[in-house]
Amino acid sequence: MDKIQRRNVLKAGGALGAIGALSVAAPAHAKAPWTWAPQGSVAGTGAGADPRWVWDPEADPVVASLIDRGDVPRVNELLRTWKRNSQPLPAGLPADLRDFMESARQLPSWTDQRKLAKAVEFNTKRGLYLGVLYGLASGMMSTVIPHEARAVYYSQGGADMKDRISKTAKLGYDVGALNAYQADGEMIVTCVKTRLVHAAVRHLLPQSPYWTPVADEQIPISQRDIMVTWHSLPTTVMQKLQAWGVPIPAAESDGFLHSWQVAAHMLGVRDEYIPASWAEANSQAAQVLTPVLAPTPEGVRLSDILLSLGTPVDAGILSKPILGAFTRYMLGDQIAGWLSIPREPVWETLLNVAWRPFIAVREGLLPFPLAPAAYWLFDEFIRKAALLFLSNARPISIEIPLTNRPT
Repeated sequence: MDKIQRRNVLKAGGALGAIGALSVAAPAHAKAPWTWAPQGSVAGTGAGADPRWVWDPEADPVVASLIDRGDVPRVNELLRTWKRNSQPLPAGLPADLRDFMESARQLPSWTDQRKLAKAVEFNTKRGLYLGVLYGLASGMMSTVIPHEARAVYYSQGGADMKDRISKTAKLGYDVGALNAYQADGEMIVTCVKTRLVHAAVRHLLPQSPYWTPVADEQIPISQRDIMVTWHSLPTTVMQKLQAWGVPIPAAESDGFLHSWQVAAHMLGVRDEYIPASWAEANSQAAQVLTPVLAPTPEGVRLSDILLSLGTPVDAGILSKPILGAFTRYMLGDQIAGWLSIPREPVWETLLNVAWRPFIAVREGLLPFPLAPAAYWLFDEFIRKAALLFLSNARPISIEIPLTNRPT
């Protein structure tokens, strides 16, 4: 039962949290020059070029050609059958796409299987917290990253956010799966398909009559953009866990970071932009994530959609006010104000008073109190959250888009 619950929690949390990493990621244009040193990266060296002007030179021309020559429907149909990391690519793919995908599916030479095994231990123990953080910290943060919010809103999936979120669940779930990068896992497949989606959006979004007037960039989803979204996921998660006093062995912390370092590489990010340590991740996030957070009309609409998704499941547990209170608790009053999230005195008081003791009880740092109702409520919240997307579960297929949002 614990294993099933943990799987469901990660899947639900990933559904909200991975919206930034999978759907399309492109944060607000940072005005400060790029000063983060490549010596702090997994590569340990690099040219130091601003990743704002680096996209995906391997994937972009291939996908643009697929779209222009009308091959996308056939490719999407073929790729629906490609699900496992070790599975051969489907027969019949265009030669240029096949060559790209065979190269893109290779793990980096610096992949450390021992660290990935420690990531499994981390995810196994912290699945409850990850479900909350991916959803209500990382996921909601994506709505105040202006480029990301606009790219999500004006691309094809923006017209049906429930469908988009059900698809973007995969990356958040797959990276935390016990077999994420193993032969029978799906994370490699998910990353390669995501690179194809990102490349398609780079080709299509500049043609949108709605995105172009509000964008302050000509091409979305630069490598800097992807790393901004990356920091809204593992970097933000680790910062929150540390702030809550969750005890994490160093090896498990390093393993969790490594699983996301590999993910960044598999999403097409150059190694010179991937932080080698948590200290370097925090340093890079301070330059590229924190300064760009800001409200946009698109982000406010997206946040309202996300907060409203829970209501049909159970108005008593997953109501919009409760989700809003959790968002305020996770991200603070300023971001909650940007998103026009109303104050909820009852729920905010409960979170402020009981959340940290709840964690301490779960971690064995405090004895279980005589009145456990509040702590049960937190567990029940997470359990119900998992049902949000499991309630209408169906095969999830990440597919190359052909159009932007039509209206």
